[in-house]
Amino acid sequence: MHNQLPTPTQRPRRTRRTATLRRMVRETTLSAANFIAPLFIAEGSGILRPISSMPGHAQRSVDQLDAEIDELLELGIPAVLLFGIPLHKDSTGSGAWDSSGPVPSAIRAIKARAPELIVVADVCMCEYTDHGHCGVLTSGEPATITVDNDPTLELLGRAAVAYAEAGADIIAPSAMMDGQIAAIRSALDAMGYTNMLIMSYAAKFASAFYGPFREAAESTPQFGDRRSYQMDPANGREALHEVALDVAEGADMLMVKPAGAYLDIIRAVTERYDLPLAAYQVSGEYAMIKAAAQNGWIDERRAALESLIAIRRAGAGMIITYYAKEAARWLREENS
Repeated sequence: MHNQLPTPTQRPRRTRRTATLRRMVRETTLSAANFIAPLFIAEGSGILRPISSMPGHAQRSVDQLDAEIDELLELGIPAVLLFGIPLHKDSTGSGAWDSSGPVPSAIRAIKARAPELIVVADVCMCEYTDHGHCGVLTSGEPATITVDNDPTLELLGRAAVAYAEAGADIIAPSAMMDGQIAAIRSALDAMGYTNMLIMSYAAKFASAFYGPFREAAESTPQFGDRRSYQMDPANGREALHEVALDVAEGADMLMVKPAGAYLDIIRAVTERYDLPLAAYQVSGEYAMIKAAAQNGWIDERRAALESLIAIRRAGAGMIITYYAKEAARWLREENS
């Protein structure tokens, strides 16, 4: 005799029945207000140079920023993250603190046009050094040369002060030098910028997903790699140790980079610390979705928004993403 299966008493599908019900019970929200849009500022004028590995993005000179800034504001995106591409590089990356360099010039231009837009200035040497590493190098045999941590701290502080003087709202050090938050905080405070926010790239991993960024920022190392100062992707507990150090040194905001392959780190940081947390959906994450969509393998809109909601669900309140504009448009359409 056939045994009749018991009728389910719990039916989670009930709340999934219609789009309106699904919106009503949605646990995680995503909006343009969560996004920070990266911009690549090229020194010079009349420059609008597409980045081949990042469709839809370009290097821009300051005089080509107006339309982009207006579009970001219209879409409700509250912040930008600036990277500079100088005309000339040297061994110490001195262009990083040049008051007339691409980032300070862009900060002033953006603040003149859109004072309400939050400007985050990345602080690192890699775009400015002729060797492509994130600080000054040690001397010695080629096989033993690496980034010299402590002398680099002073240079990071000088760059941070230059960006503060230009009008940045947030300083975001990404060099992964030991003690960089304390050094930058000291440099800023000494010059009277006691209210300047520091968003720490607290857990920045030596990731394969940075590839397209190296083209965009022209920052590929001329030798070796960055694994002696960026984190081993295998280490989770070490990431929390790095975060703890930056919190103790005075970071106001934290960041995990990359985002997609490190959702567990985002969640762990969220559970342990109450500081605002950003996650960086990096160039390779963006490029993979773009490439798969261009080949017809995935639905770009659904995949991109799914990736972003996952980062929010893991605990990040702010998402640095190259999808900022497109995602803001898609979300506006869904909510209209």
